[in-house]
Amino acid sequence: MNIKGNLDPRHNARRLALSALFCWLFNDPQIEECVVLSTELLETEEEHADKELAAFIINGVKEHLEEIDTIISTCAPDWPIDKISKVDLVILRVAVFELVFGKKAPVKVAIDEAVELAKEFGNDTSSKFINGVLGTVVEKHLQGQGN
Repeated sequence: MNIKGNLDPRHNARRLALSALFCWLFNDPQIEECVVLSTELLETEEEHADKELAAFIINGVKEHLEEIDTIISTCAPDWPIDKISKVDLVILRVAVFELVFGKKAPVKVAIDEAVELAKEFGNDTSSKFINGVLGTVVEKHLQGQGN
């Protein structure tokens, strides 16, 4: 169970972004439909999610998808994109966007949030996998940038 509960609007924004992007990955409908569906499925009340952050993450991941997947591929060379579990892949996409392109959250926060999402939505090994890949992302793509 997540210690932060359902009251942390930034964590809920990331949950919402994860769910909406997961929906979009499989259905490719309008992302807005996925956000509505995800809000209902996660039972996230409007006031309990930072909608601006969720939209920033969703749009950022969509805009930088190819670059994000290239970064994931180079930082997890033993795991081709199509072999990574879909939930883990979307969590990594959200985190890589936040770390490399979004730069609104501190590195530690972005990684901690991704690990929390992996514990909440992934399998038994997801959090360790996510943490390892993101450690490599920081090492390869953020070293020397003051992070």
